[in-house]
Amino acid sequence: MGYRLAMAFYVYMLASRRNRTFYVGMTDDLARRIYEHKTGALPGFTRTHRVKTLVWYEVHDSREAAFIRERQIKKWRREWKIALVPQQNGEWRDLYETLPL
Repeated sequence: MGYRLAMAFYVYMLASRRNRTFYVGMTDDLARRIYEHKTGALPGFTRTHRVKTLVWYEVHDSREAAFIRERQIKKWRREWKIALVPQQNGEWRDLYETLPL
């Protein structure tokens, strides 16, 4: 009998620059998804507005929990999103560089 790795789901926030344009998304493969944003592989908001810097993310055990959290944050006021980032990333650096690839 083999072991099955638990699947993780991620809610993440990208920024164009500190306190500028934000994008909130959800994925089950954070490194791949951020790479797609960075390279402009898919058309849409992040490619059009050059939103490529991973400034915040959190991990969830279920797709449903991540989906609910994503929807919650998308409804937040801009100030609340800005305040969320320093809790994990005070320097607003690109967290993509810290992800295991």
